Amino acid sequence: MAQSILESGFPESAGPAASRPRFCMVQIKKLVPETADAASIVLEPAEQDRERFAYRPGQYVTLRAVIDGVAHLRSYSMSSAPVIDRDLKVTVKRVPDGLVSNWILDRLQPGDRIEVMPPIGTFTADETDRPLVAFAGGSGITPIFSILKDVLFRSARTVRLLFANHDRASAIFGSDLDGLAVRHLERLFLQHHSDVDSGFLAPDEIVGFVDEHRDATFYICGPSGFMETVESVLGELGIDESRIRREVFTPSAPLASDDPPRQMDANAVEVTIFLGRDEATVPHRPGSTILQTARFAGLKAPSSCESGTCATCMARVTEGCVTMRNNEALTPEEVADGWVLTCQAEPASPTVRVVYE
Repeated sequence: MAQSILESGFPESAGPAASRPRFCMVQIKKLVPETADAASIVLEPAEQDRERFAYRPGQYVTLRAVIDGVAHLRSYSMSSAPVIDRDLKVTVKRVPDGLVSNWILDRLQPGDRIEVMPPIGTFTADETDRPLVAFAGGSGITPIFSILKDVLFRSARTVRLLFANHDRASAIFGSDLDGLAVRHLERLFLQHHSDVDSGFLAPDEIVGFVDEHRDATFYICGPSGFMETVESVLGELGIDESRIRREVFTPSAPLASDDPPRQMDANAVEVTIFLGRDEATVPHRPGSTILQTARFAGLKAPSSCESGTCATCMARVTEGCVTMRNNEALTPEEVADGWVLTCQAEPASPTVRVVYE
């Protein structure tokens, strides 16, 4: 059964590609309403691009939306699972005053085409027999839903999910999850939390939910306050950091100023950046990233989250060395191949050459 679905649908990624294409033009196959303010977008890559869109449950794609002539980048997690679902599907929740989410939900129609970067991300299921315990808040259910479907289908692992929302009506995939809990009665324990009924998720509820399952692998995705509360409790329970997986949807604050570089001394580090047909060589300002250095040079380098989680800013180092402050997107193989997240990368040698491919 799994093999026949896999052959006719999207394959699961076997590992990192040697060179990632930046964007592909993808057609919108259909839009599926999920709640009053969320919908799933079914994407249909061109036949020649289908292998590029092989993915693992929990990964995401980055969309380039051109609105009033200006390009905007946003990353959205897959809610589909490759071995189970025939179509590639991402889920978008409307953000109040959110330019791109509102444009997607209000303007996109079946048959429209949009630029999409092939899947990426490290928030994926570990290959163990450990129980899986997940905490999802709001639209943070999207990658976790993908992972849970895959784990329940392809393994014998037990799964526990605590799903927090403002109310039950706003629970994305609420009825689908209830159905999974019925079909996998012995393996999936689902607990809904409603803020209007019980207030925000409290530490005592988290402790009770974890219960005797402290040997599990833990997955967390949701609003920053929700995630901080869960992580704090898991730390107090003595859960090893290596068994906690996180997916952050909201960007961190900028790590350094984007002001023009100050006068540098004769020993300044020199950074050369290639972006399309543009090339710039500039002195590096201490404390700034490669991405910020590109901006200093007047280059419009791609970026999105600027927290090391989405890989929109990835580029290849062809000369010199860099260090990354954070990396939650690239695999060890990709790093070894020279790829870096420029929003997190700082020079670690006198000269550095970086190519945006």
